[in-house]
Amino acid sequence: SDVMGNVTGIINPQAGIRVMYCGHMDEIGFIVHHIDESGFLYFGSIGGIDVTTEVGQRVDVHGPSSIPGVIGRKAIQTFGAKDSSQAPSLGDLWIDIGVSSKPEAEKVAPIGTSVTLAGAFTPLCNDKAIGRAFDNKAGLFIGAEVLRVLSEEGGLAEDVGLFALGTVQEEIGSRGAVTAAYEVDPAVAIVVDMGVATDYPRADARGQGLLRLGDGPAVALGPNTNRAVGDLLLNAASSNKFRHQRQAVGTSSPTDARVIQTSRAGVATGLLSVPLRYMHTPAEVLSLDDLEATIELVCAFLRRISSNTTFAPW
Repeated sequence: SDVMGNVTGIINPQAGIRVMYCGHMDEIGFIVHHIDESGFLYFGSIGGIDVTTEVGQRVDVHGPSSIPGVIGRKAIQTFGAKDSSQAPSLGDLWIDIGVSSKPEAEKVAPIGTSVTLAGAFTPLCNDKAIGRAFDNKAGLFIGAEVLRVLSEEGGLAEDVGLFALGTVQEEIGSRGAVTAAYEVDPAVAIVVDMGVATDYPRADARGQGLLRLGDGPAVALGPNTNRAVGDLLLNAASSNKFRHQRQAVGTSSPTDARVIQTSRAGVATGLLSVPLRYMHTPAEVLSLDDLEATIELVCAFLRRISSNTTFAPW
């Protein structure tokens, strides 16, 4: 681990060709910035949140020890016409931890305390599941499984070193990926993050393309993906008949791929998006089969890399 908090698992650390796998392990959350005289906690956001999904949610308040709390808002029975027509802002909400005074609250949740949502993992029908912060603990899980599979089953070239990272602070600007990419100095990188699914009611695939749960990870194509890396991913998926999708991303990627790609003199970077419904809410939904398909694809991609592989885009 490093001073930022990034964590790295490595296979073949002395190899000449370094490949960086990246799955960020931070999640959206809150930070306590005010405590009133009755002990209610007022908070700001860490990362992008949908305030309308937070009312009434249970949270974990990470003070000297973690304690439970609930996000409160005034009762609907007291709403006026203005209240009913407007979505709440963070200033309309507070966290109730059950205390009755400011000194009590300060002992267990002082200013600067971080807060996370308390949603639990729950299986749904078929291969689907609900969970908090699948974005991007799913990418972190995939990276750990890739390390396990390649360690146990082999297939990685001896001259290729795999540096699998769990990075920090992606949700506020990919800060961990910036420092990690500089330290690792990889020739190639593969980033696995979540993609916004468009397979539910009222979603419009015409806006950003179709991304379905259960159809496998999406290979991002466009300026965020090195052409040779994209071709290797697509060829690995097609030749092995792995379920996969294609995703066109023409603007700057809101993932760690953005900063890794431009680290030092440049890194040949690829991006896989695991489809996710209801991103940045307390109840994200994904396909467990998509996780397995992504693990298979990443392993097959990595096994195709050697010192003879060229990543020049033309």
